[in-house]
Amino acid sequence: MSDAPPPPPSVEQLGQALSAVGQLIANVRDDQWSAPTSCTEWTVRDLVNHLVVGNLVFAALLRDQPPPERGADHLGDDPVGAYRDTGAALQAAFEQPGVFERAYQGPLGTASGADRLQIRIADLLAHGWDLAQATGQPTELPEELAEQALAFVCTQLSSSSRAGRFAPAQPVAEDAAAIDRLVAFLGRPVPAATT
Repeated sequence: MSDAPPPPPSVEQLGQALSAVGQLIANVRDDQWSAPTSCTEWTVRDLVNHLVVGNLVFAALLRDQPPPERGADHLGDDPVGAYRDTGAALQAAFEQPGVFERAYQGPLGTASGADRLQIRIADLLAHGWDLAQATGQPTELPEELAEQALAFVCTQLSSSSRAGRFAPAQPVAEDAAAIDRLVAFLGRPVPAATT
């Protein structure tokens, strides 16, 4: 196995992640929006709002625009549509010429557009897992993307950079699905597989 950093994902792969998580959002039942999630301070609606805000924040950063108001509800009466529309805006922002090579200053420091794309995909997948767990849906997220995201976060997160942002890595089977290994590395307890 190589110690080389993983190749940067493509905008097409971002689309795959957005689509997979979007399907989970579309499947949320009316009675599940107030359900708790593994992000203990958030309900399902709060989690989806966080995903929409994330799309808006990254798109604004890449376009040199002011960020959206973080505490506001950006879902309105159409959470599925809000997620879809902000996902499309995010993809368009990443499709701008030169975005991958440029450095962007954000709240957590400076990173290239390619790294920002890695960060966004990892966040989408991890929160997609949270959403699936909270709503009892199968965790059908792209395995190859989860593998890439895991390789990326393993190179980025040290024990010191976890403080206040991520819980310690949790135990998980070595042969677990990549998405389970990703979320366990990010501090989420992964239920044991049932046989």
